[in-house]
Amino acid sequence: MNSSALTIKNLTKTYSNGFKALHGINLEIPHGDFFALLGPNGAGKSTTIGIITSLIKKTSGDIKIYDIDIDKNFVKAKTFIGLVPQEINFNTFEPIKEIIINQAGYYGVRREPAIIEAERLLKKLGLWEKKDQFSRKLSGGMQRRLMVARALVHRPKLLILDEPTAGADVEVRRLMWEYLKQLNNDGTTIILTTHYLEEAENLCKNIAIIDDGKILENSSMKIFLNKLKNEKFILYTENEIPEDLNLNCHSLHIIDNNTLEVSIDVNSNINSLIEELSKKDIKVKSLKNKTGRLEELFMRLLDKNGK
Repeated sequence: MNSSALTIKNLTKTYSNGFKALHGINLEIPHGDFFALLGPNGAGKSTTIGIITSLIKKTSGDIKIYDIDIDKNFVKAKTFIGLVPQEINFNTFEPIKEIIINQAGYYGVRREPAIIEAERLLKKLGLWEKKDQFSRKLSGGMQRRLMVARALVHRPKLLILDEPTAGADVEVRRLMWEYLKQLNNDGTTIILTTHYLEEAENLCKNIAIIDDGKILENSSMKIFLNKLKNEKFILYTENEIPEDLNLNCHSLHIIDNNTLEVSIDVNSNINSLIEELSKKDIKVKSLKNKTGRLEELFMRLLDKNGK
């Protein structure tokens, strides 16, 4: 199997009104990756996905999916792709099970194996008991899971998720995370776009950040997160914090009599700070890490790009 699930070279898109949505982007996503494609609204994420899946026509550039050039043989290339779009776009008056089975038919999967696969997926995603209901009766979270099941029925090697948990509650998001981790561990390459940056930080191995149609960052998640120099903690104390408190930390802010916000170097140990407080007769009852690492670095990058 080719080591690259997706190769994009010098991809551009200029619309008929002259708006240039993509400025020669380049991406290489290896097989088995869990890849985050992040950016603000209008950055070029959906345009890129639309071109990969043939929903939008590119202006120039090359795209290969598992070494298949989409310009030369998209019929073959699309068999490798499963797409979960932002918008719910299935027939809401069709039974759930039939939505999955009929989708398989578009990829040449015969009805009998499609029925077996539909059952497997619906059970995995907690929808089997609803199989005979019309999809319009599902909750928003269940509809999102149905979109994932539909995208996977032909067993694609590359799954593209465009805001898959938008509008879903925390419980549904966590359930989806676990399933996607398992899917990736079993060998499916996943590309994720999301505005829930915690989601990307928890799930993804590599990351690209796009803005104004240009790639601003393309690296491993670990390397990118290591650029963060400081972390913020909220400390809750049992006794009152003196107004003139002085600590060995990057910054200090007293929120109220028993709540303290501190910023420390990422290489420092928060326990050392707790010991320092203890020596000042201030006992820490509990604490939480306030730093959204990916969010902070993401916003800094956009600020540098003029956002």
